[in-house]
Amino acid sequence: MIAAGIDLGGTKIEAQIFDRGWKLVATERVSTPKTYEGLISALKKLVSSCGDVPVGISAAGLIHPETGVALTSNLPATGRTLVSDVVKVTKRPLVWINDARALLLSEAVFGVGEGVKRVAGVIIGTGIGSGLSVDGRLQAGTSGTSGEIGHIALPAHLVQRYNLPLLACGCGRVGCMETLIAGPGLVRIAKAVKSLESTPKDIAAERGKAWHIWCELTAEMLFTLNTIGDPELIILAGGLSKVPHLVDDLKVALTNAQFKGFPIPDIRIAKGGDASGALGAAYVAWRQSADD
Repeated sequence: MIAAGIDLGGTKIEAQIFDRGWKLVATERVSTPKTYEGLISALKKLVSSCGDVPVGISAAGLIHPETGVALTSNLPATGRTLVSDVVKVTKRPLVWINDARALLLSEAVFGVGEGVKRVAGVIIGTGIGSGLSVDGRLQAGTSGTSGEIGHIALPAHLVQRYNLPLLACGCGRVGCMETLIAGPGLVRIAKAVKSLESTPKDIAAERGKAWHIWCELTAEMLFTLNTIGDPELIILAGGLSKVPHLVDDLKVALTNAQFKGFPIPDIRIAKGGDASGALGAAYVAWRQSADD
């Protein structure tokens, strides 16, 4: 065995163990506890089941680089020193990585981004997250917030044009992209423009006004990502990435948002799906162990 990754989600936690060829050889899954104490206990059990290999944990949210305090929206861990508490009970080093960044690395190294120098990954699900890798290495800064493009401000010209609401976000800010682009946001757009009020899947299938606005907003977010990281490829994952016509519609919208005459990056859907976060976390843990 070479490394293990733990995908820590709001409903389930899954440990995956990989051999030296990065093939999955064992898994173990438990339901995500509703209490912090239960969460620590479940993680202790899963880490122990991984054996004596580097272990990485992939989860939505952020860990403060100085205090170690967690900020999470789908786990009972906000305000708690989650990683250091798990390290204490397992008595071994662990690597924590945001789930979007873990998925990006998995796809950049083993998936549709293999062989591409500059790759960006974006999860569009109940939340928004992203990351950028160059030559298979994550590009990160000092604050730990790199890639949180779901929390940039909504574009004023589109908010004004369509009379869109500015809503409080779970991060503590107001008017974040995530409030209208994440899955629940598509329903909010439909309600705001008095379009079909149904599930995100139905709204996307209708391809009406609400979907058009969503594509415009998402294209603005990808345009911002492109101006900052200039990736050759953007890989999409998450619930809304499963919409059949998503890539085609976003390519049109991103072309319209892009500087006139300049090319846009290729857009593709993640090969490993949402479950590739554990592989990305395992890879980071192995790489860090090798670098040390």
